[in-house]
Amino acid sequence: MSAFEELRGERRAIVSGIGQSQVGRRIYRDPLDLTVDAALEAIADAGLDPSDIDGIATYPGNMEIPPGFSGVGVTELQDALRLELNWFAGGMELPGQLGAVVNAVLAVSAGLCDHVLCFRTVWEASAQGDQGRASVTMGGGGGAYRASSFMQWTLPFGAASAANWIGMMAQRHFHEYGTTREQLAQIALNARANAALNPKAIYRDPMTMDDYLSVRMISTPLCLYDCDAPADGSTAVVISRVEHAAALDHPAARVEAMGTALRGRPSWDQFDDLTTMALRDASAMLWERSDLTPADVDVAELYDGFSFITLCWLEALGFCAQGEGGAFIEGGGAIARDGLLPLNTHGGQLSAGRLHGFGFLHEACVQLWGRGDERQVVRPGGRDPEVAVVGAGGGPLGGCLLLTKGR
Repeated sequence: MSAFEELRGERRAIVSGIGQSQVGRRIYRDPLDLTVDAALEAIADAGLDPSDIDGIATYPGNMEIPPGFSGVGVTELQDALRLELNWFAGGMELPGQLGAVVNAVLAVSAGLCDHVLCFRTVWEASAQGDQGRASVTMGGGGGAYRASSFMQWTLPFGAASAANWIGMMAQRHFHEYGTTREQLAQIALNARANAALNPKAIYRDPMTMDDYLSVRMISTPLCLYDCDAPADGSTAVVISRVEHAAALDHPAARVEAMGTALRGRPSWDQFDDLTTMALRDASAMLWERSDLTPADVDVAELYDGFSFITLCWLEALGFCAQGEGGAFIEGGGAIARDGLLPLNTHGGQLSAGRLHGFGFLHEACVQLWGRGDERQVVRPGGRDPEVAVVGAGGGPLGGCLLLTKGR
């Protein structure tokens, strides 16, 4: 039996290369242009040529509404790079945005392909122009919109945005556990401090607690700084068979475990515990598939479409008990780059820009491979991080990956 065959499931796959395009606000570049930049960088980083790529995976695929949410799908990128594929996948009904990476890991592990190019492209900042976020809602900024699913019950009450839905979940957490705005603020303050050291971050100016508390409210208890910043940019990673690690000029990011479970109701508003969301189930599955524990994690890159989601990931992944997330992050020391659990070391989506999940996986590899420059995390003993956890999604969507550095 070969070493490849002895490995279980996802451990047959690695992240071999990463790439990221220009990231900015209203840069007005074609989304395919951004995607090709990121894709070629990731392919080269993996020590490959485009002719070596035999798989593509993306989230959510090509869609025109909401404007800027996507715009590039499998077929556009395949044609642009003239790829010959053995496998491809794209779509929205996945365990969060990283579901595309999960699919790629499974395809490689099953032997359907050798190297899968995964990408996520957004251009919401340019799509909204100077009209604000209302111009990139599901209705496309004008005309009638007839809601289906749970939104038919929220829209009549003016709850049209995920900010409203997540805000209500945060309010429930505040009520149940005594969480405060000053505690939640640490997610945003930490993100801004890290973004100051990230040359690609959109917002790099210092932020104080007074700044946070005095900015306008969006949906109680969430203020403007609790909401991610619309951006233009593309992020790509290459998922390869584990044998390719020996050919890399840098350590591989080995896939130790994945969490994709949804054991509660698939609903934004009818989940059995709104203070946990689907993150609870995905996180539980992750640790069920590994001998590692939360104490082994050196860096955490956890989704912050809204700051409260990050707090939920911290609890769900077991870095603190349920309901104790506020106390865990209070003061900010535990989640700082030199703290117990360095969190969102690139600035997250709150300050670095909303790249919709993939930016966290990119940053995890940056940290594992010692490429963080000024923001590089140094763990006790002067070592670079060796174990990273990445989580993306909120509400009924959530997926996570546990990565380890190795050849």
